[in-house]
Amino acid sequence: MATIADVRALGSTLERSYEVIVRGRVKFRVGQLVYVAFSPDERIMEFGFPKEMRDGLVGGQPDKFSMPSPSDMRFHWVRSELAALEPAEAREFVVDAWRMVVPQKLSRAYDLAHPGGPR
Repeated sequence: MATIADVRALGSTLERSYEVIVRGRVKFRVGQLVYVAFSPDERIMEFGFPKEMRDGLVGGQPDKFSMPSPSDMRFHWVRSELAALEPAEAREFVVDAWRMVVPQKLSRAYDLAHPGGPR
């Protein structure tokens, strides 16, 4: 069972990433692009995910993942209950979402520095 603490520590260490609080919600950004957001009660994590793969993820594991709100369908988002994810799995989704908003050279540098993935 993942918690916001599992993800928060990682999000703060990713290059160019910073935490903000917007209307009581913890979000992580690179520049002005949000790549991870939590519900005010910190039980739901929304994260960047490729639109073309979203149906497969949600359809394949509906107990873990759901579509974003109708107003967010135009964005590259997926929603998940943190309690349904393992900590390592949640961290992987955070890193993958971060990769979507940073230059490829930062993504490659992360891979070289962390060959086993996020811990």
